[in-house]
Amino acid sequence: MLDILYRDNHLIAINKPHGLLVHRSPIAADASEFALQLLRDQVGARVNPVHRLDRATAGILLFAFDKETEVAMQLQFANDKVNKTYLAIVRGYAHDAEDINHPLKKDNGTLQEAFTRYTTLMRAELPVPFGKHETSRYSLIEVKPSTGRMHQIRKHMSHVNHPIIGDTTHGCNKQNKLFRERWEMTTLMLHASKLHFIHPVTENETTIEAPVNSEFKRVMDLMNW
Repeated sequence: MLDILYRDNHLIAINKPHGLLVHRSPIAADASEFALQLLRDQVGARVNPVHRLDRATAGILLFAFDKETEVAMQLQFANDKVNKTYLAIVRGYAHDAEDINHPLKKDNGTLQEAFTRYTTLMRAELPVPFGKHETSRYSLIEVKPSTGRMHQIRKHMSHVNHPIIGDTTHGCNKQNKLFRERWEMTTLMLHASKLHFIHPVTENETTIEAPVNSEFKRVMDLMNW
């Protein structure tokens, strides 16, 4: 059963697990379950996603019950009118806060403006040697992207040398190997924790929050956070 975080007559939100695709995709032929179909079966109604989350990313995934709401919410996301908050665990001691203004390249080679702000919530130093260092350092950060580019947070954190743990595409392979071999952890440590927007039908300010899943919590416990 999917964890339903919010529901009214127009919108429904779930806490998507890590590794679950939003919908069927030709680039992921190995997948047998999809959030879209699971939710339709669970609520017995047709729903459609109004935004995307990477397969590896967990957290809030918002769907609409009707076409008008779907289009209205998609426009809010496309125009960066939805305030999005993520939690991530990254390599190293991140700055207290940092604004990342770094354009990202699309598949066709064109550049798109991309802006991300993060704030460091916690830091940890583990007595685990890594490379030339006698210890391993990590940070728990709260991330607020003000644009919505593909893999934006993952690319931006890698750009500032604080890659997200478990990111096999843009992260640090050596860190990922350490977590895999020492703690049997292969999950991307990125979680969509909060959405804030104006409801397109009621026009009320709406906030949806999602707790982290068990693997994210396991790494937090490892860090004594």
